[in-house]
Amino acid sequence: MNRYATFLAAAAFSLAIATPASAQSPPPPAVPGYGAAKDVPNAAELPDPNMIYKVLFDVSKPAPKIDDVNPVLDMLARYVNTLDKWGVPPEHRKLAVIFHQGGDLLILNNAAYKARTGHDNPNIALIEKLSKAGVEFHACGQGVLANKVDPKTILPEIHVDLWALVSIVNFEMRGYARLAN
Repeated sequence: MNRYATFLAAAAFSLAIATPASAQSPPPPAVPGYGAAKDVPNAAELPDPNMIYKVLFDVSKPAPKIDDVNPVLDMLARYVNTLDKWGVPPEHRKLAVIFHQGGDLLILNNAAYKARTGHDNPNIALIEKLSKAGVEFHACGQGVLANKVDPKTILPEIHVDLWALVSIVNFEMRGYARLAN
């Protein structure tokens, strides 16, 4: 009987060290390739998994350098990953972007962007990742018309609205907080 108990204890120990709890790798972030906010000990405000986050990110300026990703999109990626890290489920993330004024060119596919700027569009990959993470994208239709943008050159993730002013007011009336650059 003592030999049997020793065998069971050894087997249980072997099983425990063969499959440690930390062996599972953490799930990938909602927006791969981007970080999240760093932890702050004893932070007063933290993301709440029970809250529904409704935020409109207003992109009205280009990046400081033509080859850089727009800083608002970069911030949005880190925000999505922060909400994800703290357990806010995708269905509680109602996040949108409105492109207008100086942010209008970001909506163009690479060929059209390159034709207008001489550079590749550095925002395309991030827009695709954010879209896969559930972010919706809108562009000012008045800007599209004023800049003579061919609708066929607009990225497929982008919805063209009547006017950014209408979109911004509509989102705010639906309870979205607006973050502008």
